[in-house]
Amino acid sequence: MGFQTECPTMQKTKTIRKILIANRGEIVLRVIRTIKELGLVTVVAYEKPDRDAYFIRYAEEAIEIGEGPISDYLDIEKMIRAARETGADAIHPGYGFLSENADFAEACEKAGIIFIGPPSWVLRYLSNKAAVRHMVQHSGVPTIPGTELLSPGEKGLMEAMRFGKNYEYPLMIKATAGGGGRGVRRVQSELNLMKHLIYIRSQSRPLWDEGVFVEKCMDSVRHVEIPILADQHGNIIHLGSLDGSIQRRHQKLVEIAPANLPPNLLDSLYWASVRAARAVGYVNAGSLEFLVRPETGEFWFMTFNRRLTVEHPATEELTNVDIVREQIRIAEGHRLQIPQERIKLSGKAIQVRINAEDPLRDFRPEGEKTVELYLPPGGPGIRLDGIVFQGYRIPAEYDPLLVKLTVRGYDWEQATSRLRKALDSFVLVGPQTTIPFYRSVCIESDFREERMDTHYIQKHPQIFQYPSVADEAAKLESFFMEQYTAEFLPANWL
Repeated sequence: MGFQTECPTMQKTKTIRKILIANRGEIVLRVIRTIKELGLVTVVAYEKPDRDAYFIRYAEEAIEIGEGPISDYLDIEKMIRAARETGADAIHPGYGFLSENADFAEACEKAGIIFIGPPSWVLRYLSNKAAVRHMVQHSGVPTIPGTELLSPGEKGLMEAMRFGKNYEYPLMIKATAGGGGRGVRRVQSELNLMKHLIYIRSQSRPLWDEGVFVEKCMDSVRHVEIPILADQHGNIIHLGSLDGSIQRRHQKLVEIAPANLPPNLLDSLYWASVRAARAVGYVNAGSLEFLVRPETGEFWFMTFNRRLTVEHPATEELTNVDIVREQIRIAEGHRLQIPQERIKLSGKAIQVRINAEDPLRDFRPEGEKTVELYLPPGGPGIRLDGIVFQGYRIPAEYDPLLVKLTVRGYDWEQATSRLRKALDSFVLVGPQTTIPFYRSVCIESDFREERMDTHYIQKHPQIFQYPSVADEAAKLESFFMEQYTAEFLPANWL
């Protein structure tokens, strides 16, 4: 595939006046903030379980689209109808749900609604991970060794087994339609490979129905992400890097910007990302993920995220770029006004996801519980993106993310110090959360030295040995007693 400098579906500059946000939760609040800064009108489409959610009250308009849960946020026809009924001339998909759905982008295009994301033909091409890997290889970017999409039936089993003999185990089975840690299976042996493939193909699930392929499993490497912005006129810039190596079940828990890699290796990753994005005529915000072995300077392309990333606040804190604003401007047809040389990464940023989960029970979700007390941290270099408040009932139907905590410092030492202090002062009573887990990570010696890879959690079981909730509650009770004593009792009452 040759290089393209402009998207073939490039549209003339249009003016967006009203944006429907086709999503839920904290990302809705995040997008609304920028929309309001631009003086535009916001509309939120929501399911019935979210009818009392705070993000609905923050928008100028809201429209209920169904009983839910989840199914209506994935219903293309209902989202298009909601945009038409409310007079929205654009849709922002956030991340997850329909954000990378080519059929949704195409439906918007046919309805004359601006989709704030890549054009449908780009989304359709990039949805096939095996085809993307082939394209990336052709553009000169190294990729993880892997198969093409496996053939149906016994032929596909033989293709996978032959690959296993050539590259040795462990291997990864991946759904071409997967993402965000979904649609990935690690296999340790040929028998394991056959069992998983036979089981997957016996199930009728949208995630696996579009086909699977097999890749070599790369252990003890770093997981690095390069966010990009690309306009309809062929201008592409990168926005630095993020290290998401600390993860569970292939889902990132901690994001660090920028990645702690040699400058020449980072430059190679930047070059590879811009080159790959240009090869497919990419438009709007996105990111490319790589596995990196710093000791040897090797890296391998892994996947292309065709949307706003969950961890974009960490990138925004370092680059001073409002990525959502740029998404909207690009969708209107404007040229990027940010030259690459303006992207200066000053300091360090760390983002952690505060989820309603119990890390001591394999991160079991804490749905249906109520937040009885919520006292978030504040101060210089602290950013919160969330939906939680005192009295908030955590819905069991949706993702357990409550708030993303991002801290920024002038170097790694200050950033980790601010993260520790922010977590220590973060009071959230009601559900179990990941807060004490992150406190434990903060004091671990390898983390303090910024030494980590994709097996960090497996290599550091001691991070799960933190004080019980009862101990935390006792400390909290003591704190409030001190506050009460200071405020209501005379200084000499004893």
